[in-house]
Amino acid sequence: MPDSATATNGTPRSWLDRHAHCVNSCEDWTFSFGEAYRRLVEHFHTGSLEGFGCEPLKLGICAAGALLHFLHESQKTALDHIRSLSTFNVEQFMMLDHTTVRSLELVLSSEGTRKNSLLDALDLSLTPMGARRIRDWILKPLVNNKDIDARLDVVELFKDNPMLRQDLRDRFKKIHDLERLLGRISLSTCTARDLVALKTSLALLPELLRLLREASSPAVGRFVDSWDSLDDLHTRIEEQIVDDPPFSLKEGNLIREGRHPELDRLKNISRDGKSWIASLEAKERQRTGIPILKVGFNKIYGYYLEVTKKHAERVPADYIRKQSLVNAERYICPELKKFEEEITSAEEKIADLELKLFHEVREGIASQGERIQHMARTVSEIDALLAFAEGAHRFNYTRPVVDEDTVLEIENGRHPLIERIDPASRFIPNDTLLDCRERQIMIITGPNMAGKSTYLRQVALVALMAQMGSFVPADRARVGVMDRIFSRVGAQDHLQKGQSTFMVEMNETANILNNATARSLIILDEIGRGTSTFDGISIAWSIVEYLHGNDPEGGPKTLFATHYHELTELELVLSGVHNYNVQVKEWNDEIIFLRKIVPGGSDKSYGIQVARLAGLPEKVLARAREVLYNLERSEFDEVGRPRISQTDETEEAGPQQLDLFSDPRALPLIRFLETLHPDEMTPKQALESLYHLGELFRKSKP
Repeated sequence: MPDSATATNGTPRSWLDRHAHCVNSCEDWTFSFGEAYRRLVEHFHTGSLEGFGCEPLKLGICAAGALLHFLHESQKTALDHIRSLSTFNVEQFMMLDHTTVRSLELVLSSEGTRKNSLLDALDLSLTPMGARRIRDWILKPLVNNKDIDARLDVVELFKDNPMLRQDLRDRFKKIHDLERLLGRISLSTCTARDLVALKTSLALLPELLRLLREASSPAVGRFVDSWDSLDDLHTRIEEQIVDDPPFSLKEGNLIREGRHPELDRLKNISRDGKSWIASLEAKERQRTGIPILKVGFNKIYGYYLEVTKKHAERVPADYIRKQSLVNAERYICPELKKFEEEITSAEEKIADLELKLFHEVREGIASQGERIQHMARTVSEIDALLAFAEGAHRFNYTRPVVDEDTVLEIENGRHPLIERIDPASRFIPNDTLLDCRERQIMIITGPNMAGKSTYLRQVALVALMAQMGSFVPADRARVGVMDRIFSRVGAQDHLQKGQSTFMVEMNETANILNNATARSLIILDEIGRGTSTFDGISIAWSIVEYLHGNDPEGGPKTLFATHYHELTELELVLSGVHNYNVQVKEWNDEIIFLRKIVPGGSDKSYGIQVARLAGLPEKVLARAREVLYNLERSEFDEVGRPRISQTDETEEAGPQQLDLFSDPRALPLIRFLETLHPDEMTPKQALESLYHLGELFRKSKP
């Protein structure tokens, strides 16, 4: 980033505060158009950038040139492996903002880890390349239905042919990360083991091609037609590099025997040194007549001939004394000296020559980087599509219909993450039908914990998975291509920015309202809950009206979950709004969540019942029921006191007349009366009820 991207006080701009990234600043001049353009054309040895299709993209050229400058400065290499530029057209992919990526837990869960994210659920790949491709597809879903269908055709082929799928996956288990290997090879940081790993991977390419051809399907035709098995690179490594080289290049033993005559000669010298020394000892003993003569070695004097002092008179004239010991003398002779020079230099020459030959092999492989990159991408795509097929088989996904219509129709849709958390517990599927006009907005009501947020997310995830080219967790799905998915589910304070939960919520909602189109999908959860009830209802009401609008092309498909039951009245005045609620069943002052989305609004939030499930004390729950009863009747009593302040613990001076319709102490009595059905009671039951009424009445007296 340029230095100007920092504030006047030297601190990073606000958008950096939200990201824990390592940021390296660059001089402003590296981002200038002229300097960036010059650097790019010099690197690619071209007269212009028209051949890359980016000549008119001035800001893109500035960024690319600055990046190339940074790489030159940090890597200190020629960067010869960077051989081309390609443009990225945002119109080819669905746009997903940071809030949507986070709230839908696409690549990271709410805990900030990969586990329990959509990426974790879909990534059944067998190579690191495949995993990266899946992550890329999750963050950049397609918007061209033909491209989507091309992926779906391959997934369907692999899903419907389990033997083919398994044979391919068995091979993919043995493929290394070609992209990372090529990076190390191109940057001259690879080892001989990296080349062997590349060779092992390339050996599988002909087998993969054979399996794809045997499938005889047009779905994989684009892979087969552009396939390059890289046989020449495999052969080059096989012929030059040993099968099990050491970790370090300095250890030698990199190049096979028979590939270089001089290297073989030097290795023979090094290898045959012991036998040569043994033959020299025997020869010198015979020549000198000294029976106890041996050849030794130490780091100070090198190789020497050792003779005991008893036989010193037999030492020939061509021996040169090197060292005297108590009982022996050490000598060298011309023949031993020549051998020492040769064997000592042989090890250094072997290391230098092997390193030179290794670099020749590496440079030859690096020069074919474009071919390796092409096959790395092909292999990664096939691995990712195999993973989609494997997931569709394991988890009973179905192929979606993706078209240019604006309808989103899902039959028995499921959440791809929640349904797998507890496989023993059956996930309750739900239907969805949305379009841009008659069924544009769903107002969803129901208690907390009933599954509203899960339903919102699962609809968005099913749509996103379909546009990735994946099968989806549903019995049937029809997805009209969407340009964007907006998600405002969950919130958190941005304390560093001084923003409350409500302010964050309003910022994110404003982004949605200002950028959504008729082809967008919006999921909103509890908009307006961070302020007063009346303010929240007013804001939520006006947002729904705004999204509904009167555009002849229709409005964005919207799912709006809320506890404001007043919003259900919008169905009466807006034709595209429809009410739905999450079914629950009441039983003995408790609720059972049925998790089913059904037409119609809900008139209760069941907050007290949910509080009971959370373990609140019974005294708190009882008081909450009293307060709720008072609020539901009216805000003030007949003498102007706030009813919310009333309690059965209030002490009044003097006796009072019991009012069955205003005094909270009469609540148990009233509730018991409501349960009585005299026509259905036996005489004994009637008498017992009468006694119970008397007891309740006595308890309710002041």
